[in-house]
Amino acid sequence: MIDFIQSETQFFIFCLTTLFTLINPIGITPLLVVMTERFSKDERINIAKKGSLTAFITLILFAILGSFIFNFFGITIEAFQIMGGILFFRNGLRMLDAKVGRSRTTPAEQEESQESDDIAISPIGIPLIAGPGAITATMLLSSQTPQLYSYATIGLSISVVLSFVYLILRNGDVLIRVLGTSIMRIIQRLMGLILLVIAVQFVINGTVSVLKPLIKASL
Repeated sequence: MIDFIQSETQFFIFCLTTLFTLINPIGITPLLVVMTERFSKDERINIAKKGSLTAFITLILFAILGSFIFNFFGITIEAFQIMGGILFFRNGLRMLDAKVGRSRTTPAEQEESQESDDIAISPIGIPLIAGPGAITATMLLSSQTPQLYSYATIGLSISVVLSFVYLILRNGDVLIRVLGTSIMRIIQRLMGLILLVIAVQFVINGTVSVLKPLIKASL
């Protein structure tokens, strides 16, 4: 029982840290504030709520369908680990430069957000909150679940992270005024550093899993 609690707690913390750093709510807050500046306070809160819910549904679906997608396309977990690690590393480097990854939104999506009154689903829900990095991480985490009940741990971590994201985004303008741009950039850089470590670990895990059978076969 103690081992079960320890393993699931460690897995929960790992899921929480990985998803929070990849979604990077501190980094996307200024962009969200700019996108929603023409709306009233109530409308901005509703957009943050709807965007977070959209991201939640998206990530839960990919967590459930992750194994099916791997099997359907014949993708190995090791290949996805290495690819995910490279993607996370790229995002981490951009976070160290206090930038929001270009893969989050295209210029066309940003232009559309200025013309549309319903931007909560896209581009805010997808791909601003649930971007390629977060989706990739969710699929990787679901493929690494120690037991079937660990899917509940992933679901809980997604819920906790997106609850924080919602609170941060709905109070984005206040957060910027209180903390200031400099403090937010420092926080973002620290998160980028954590993400770089996670990325390297993913690449190491994937590479070791690929090389271990080859080394054994050559001995």
